[in-house]
Amino acid sequence: MAEPPRRMRELFLAGLAAAYLAAFVSLYVQIPGLYGRNGILPARRVLRLTGQGLWEQLRDFPTLLWLGPSLGLDTELGMELLCLLGVLCSFGALLLEPLRDSLVFALLWVLYFSLYQVGQVFLYFQWDSLLLETGFLAVLVAPLRLLLWGAPAWRPQDSITFWLVRWLLFRLMFASGVVKLTSRCPTWWGLTALTYHYETQCIPTPAAWFAHQLPVWFQKFSVVATYVIEVAVPVLFFAPIRRLRLFAFYSQVLLQVLIILTGNYNFFNMLTIVLASSLLDEEHVGRSTGRSKRRNTGWMRLASVCCGTELLCHATAWSPSLGSFLSMLLELSTYSLLLYWSIQYFSLEINWEKRLLESKVAFTYHEFTTWLRTVTLPLVGLAFLSLSWEILAAVYRCACVRGCFWKLWAMLQWVIFATAAMGVFAISLVPFTYIELESNGKLWPGIHQAFGAVQRLQLVNSYGLFRRMTGVGGRPEVVLEGSYDGQSWTEIEFMYKPGNVSRAPPVVAPHQPRLDWQMWFAALGHHSSSPWFSNFVHRLLQGQEDVIRLVQVDESQYPFSARPPVYIRAQLYKYWFTSSAEGSHSWWRRQRVQEFFPTVSLGDPMLENLLNQHGLKQDKTPARRPLAAVLPRVLQLLRQLCRPVPGPTILWSLYLVVATACLMRALHRQCWGGAPRTCHKGPRRGDPVDRGGVEKNGHMRRREPQERGDSRACAGGPGDSRGDGRHGTKRKK
Repeated sequence: MAEPPRRMRELFLAGLAAAYLAAFVSLYVQIPGLYGRNGILPARRVLRLTGQGLWEQLRDFPTLLWLGPSLGLDTELGMELLCLLGVLCSFGALLLEPLRDSLVFALLWVLYFSLYQVGQVFLYFQWDSLLLETGFLAVLVAPLRLLLWGAPAWRPQDSITFWLVRWLLFRLMFASGVVKLTSRCPTWWGLTALTYHYETQCIPTPAAWFAHQLPVWFQKFSVVATYVIEVAVPVLFFAPIRRLRLFAFYSQVLLQVLIILTGNYNFFNMLTIVLASSLLDEEHVGRSTGRSKRRNTGWMRLASVCCGTELLCHATAWSPSLGSFLSMLLELSTYSLLLYWSIQYFSLEINWEKRLLESKVAFTYHEFTTWLRTVTLPLVGLAFLSLSWEILAAVYRCACVRGCFWKLWAMLQWVIFATAAMGVFAISLVPFTYIELESNGKLWPGIHQAFGAVQRLQLVNSYGLFRRMTGVGGRPEVVLEGSYDGQSWTEIEFMYKPGNVSRAPPVVAPHQPRLDWQMWFAALGHHSSSPWFSNFVHRLLQGQEDVIRLVQVDESQYPFSARPPVYIRAQLYKYWFTSSAEGSHSWWRRQRVQEFFPTVSLGDPMLENLLNQHGLKQDKTPARRPLAAVLPRVLQLLRQLCRPVPGPTILWSLYLVVATACLMRALHRQCWGGAPRTCHKGPRRGDPVDRGGVEKNGHMRRREPQERGDSRACAGGPGDSRGDGRHGTKRKK
């Protein structure tokens, strides 16, 4: 039974605010080109007024964009307003701790969900769903400071709601590992997936080129390590031993950092690391920030009785007790089993003659599915036991509250949050068991009904990243070409996705260029499976500036900036990373495969038919925007200011502002408020130990300066008697 997760909660909320900031800023700069009136997929065609009342519209299609007309905004400007509000709230929450409030995160969730509703294919990524689910959990985890000023720093039920974050991390990682094998992808089963991954991912980084040059045996061993981290290690998220959970934490962080170095996956990896903060504890976070102290609190005294192994997890010195010995034995046994199973099931063997590590999958698809069927429901049971333990721990904390009224108030909160946590856990079992349909069918029908009732709100989702490896025979890439005469063609190069073979891969994370991502998906099939592509070509033929800025922000880099091309066509190429042995100065080599989209021009019958077929014909309805309205003009002014600046520049500028503010704040504290000498007497035996606050009615609140003691108030003048810093007694001469 560990201490309340105060520091981990603040770390989680700050990290989530940073992820929200990346999501809102990245989307804001792309709204005109993606969803504007002359964009690729105009949002106004999704949000059409039906004559119903406001509440009926919100019930049928919940989004705040219904309020746009009353503010003099069309759908595009309404989306921009929601994005700017999201940027403001997330920036404030990242910068100021008091704004990491439940109400602020509820507003952030509503804003992003409102945008998600009209985002169409450009917002249908797994990380968008993950951000919504994490944002909903933050509403339960975050304290309520704004309405209750001076609220306690922690609540007895905090460990219950924070456990849901760990459960989400488990579902994300375990499902991502399992689907790689259930998909029957030959590259994942042959352990060769990473020999293709680095060059076939959507937007690789320069480090991906170097990772692609690594020997095959190392790539195969990396796949084995990925399986271990994603399938075996997540079980340790619920381990009772602290060091096992820390091992699981650093394993997940290592995987995400390697992905960040080799691929541009926007805010997804950042968000996964934020979720992994739920595996930390107070002592470890405090030690990392230089504020860790050994304290024999009431929670640890109960832990010493109820779980001897947990007491060891919080101890800094080794004690030769039976509990310590059993804890160490269990920990070593766990590491040994992980190593043994890895060697056994992947036939790991060192070939001394060739000086390499050989590996292969030593189990069949039938054996794996049988194992998955066997462990799915027991894993659910393990998670239920872990949640039950947190609920019992919260009951004990409620019992420690002083005063009958406050005790009843704490118990009432415990009932509410425990019920909410059990409800979220129950409905999350439906998408989690999608990995094994037989187990999914064994769930109670009422759970399926509850999940169906909230499914459209994206409160819980199913996950499974990199299910199949694409581009095994070469990375498919769509290359657009424009011409004025239909004879000489000029390639239209994108800012981020591969095109020019001599250009180095960019680093753009945590910004997500959503058009570039969809171009990657479009190349995997026929153009008819990507209906938006026809309208994209149509907008380029029209010379729509907002769409062109999705391709190139710098007009000088766009070959048809003077006037739009008369003809446009698209070719399908296959790209490969060059080899270090080739000695080439190019990053890529490519080969034309076939025509992807035929040559078209404005008024071309085929293009017109495609636009009509997909309902993308230009809307000639005049815009309903009052000319005298102030808010639309302000939004247009902000848009003009941000228009020439790329998304990554805006985003990293905001992060730099936050980092500078935090650095200045830390320097100010060090210069004016650092480590004062205390002149009050230390705690007596049995008194509550100071943990950065004072205990009131079972809650922790921050000390006021008068309660903490100030160095300027306690330090005496010349000839005074100072404390010795240990017990507040006078120093002996």
